[in-house]
Amino acid sequence: MSETMSVQEYREKMSSGKTKRQDHEHQEQVYLFNWVAIMERQYPELSLLFAIPNGGQRHVLVAMKMKAEGVKSGVPDLFLPVARGNYHGLFIEMKAGKNKTSEKQNVWIEKLTEQGYMVEVCYGSDEAQDLLVSYLEQPVYPKMQFVGKK
Repeated sequence: MSETMSVQEYREKMSSGKTKRQDHEHQEQVYLFNWVAIMERQYPELSLLFAIPNGGQRHVLVAMKMKAEGVKSGVPDLFLPVARGNYHGLFIEMKAGKNKTSEKQNVWIEKLTEQGYMVEVCYGSDEAQDLLVSYLEQPVYPKMQFVGKK
């Protein structure tokens, strides 16, 4: 039995009657990280993908504490700190249904793109899965050498 699963096999598993999806960003992100856990054997770099906890409803005191710690509104939901192609890494903003990016999110997307990151908006886990696979299959360029004090 194979230890990996193709994107199509995962989608078929997730669309079976036992795993009915709810149409909201949280659930789509949960499905994405379930897929990531399965696909890490095939794409080890996926183990570096992480969520950025900058959205959602929180108690006022928790929100104040997070803001003091540096959480910023509009930052994309996910980050994969893996260089591929001409990019330093990949940011993903997850959306579900007909949700659109906010003005603050658009500003972050523009600024991160200017800094050499790929930034994409994905409507659901399927789009995010396809994006991650296509991103990771881009060429890997030689690592840059650090020039400075040793």
